[in-house]
Amino acid sequence: MPRAGLSSEHVTQVAADLADEVGFAGLTLALLADRLGVRTPSLYKHVGGLPDLRHKVATLAMEAMADAVGMAVQGVSGKAALAAYLTALRAYVTAHPGAYSATIGEPFGEPDDPLLKAGTRVIDTMTAVLRGYGVPEEEMVHAIRTIRCTIHGFAALQVAQGFQWTGAPDASFAWMIDFLDRGLRQRPEFRGDSAGPSA
Repeated sequence: MPRAGLSSEHVTQVAADLADEVGFAGLTLALLADRLGVRTPSLYKHVGGLPDLRHKVATLAMEAMADAVGMAVQGVSGKAALAAYLTALRAYVTAHPGAYSATIGEPFGEPDDPLLKAGTRVIDTMTAVLRGYGVPEEEMVHAIRTIRCTIHGFAALQVAQGFQWTGAPDASFAWMIDFLDRGLRQRPEFRGDSAGPSA
């Protein structure tokens, strides 16, 4: 019988917390079992091995990001929505670097895979923000990838203590948002003011 108090959800949460401490690459079943106070074989009652555990951690992280960005952009549009979206992602990545790393390159499974559904929510929210800037559908994937690469690079460097020059990272983050906002507003296809329709 599974140990009382343990569940797949609890095991996944502890694994995510552990990944934040030791790095996602350092997450192992043995380390997780030790943290939970069980023998490694006992974990197989809750997860289907290390690949399944990694997928579950990625799903947990993606769902948390989807919730965070979805809540952040409610009631705002244009630059305010862009700033809210990026700020929410930055906050998650810097608070949970190991869990976030789990989402990078983790393949999707079947169409009903929770990771795919959560990832779609993250992208859909970004799409809504960019539609507020008038980005046409044929360019949407490029815009999304540009935003994703920008926030990933900034947050990853911050986590790795990569900002060693003078100047507060928060000031640079605000400048980055201004830069992206100006670029999106100055696109030839853009129509209307910077606020755009509701995101």
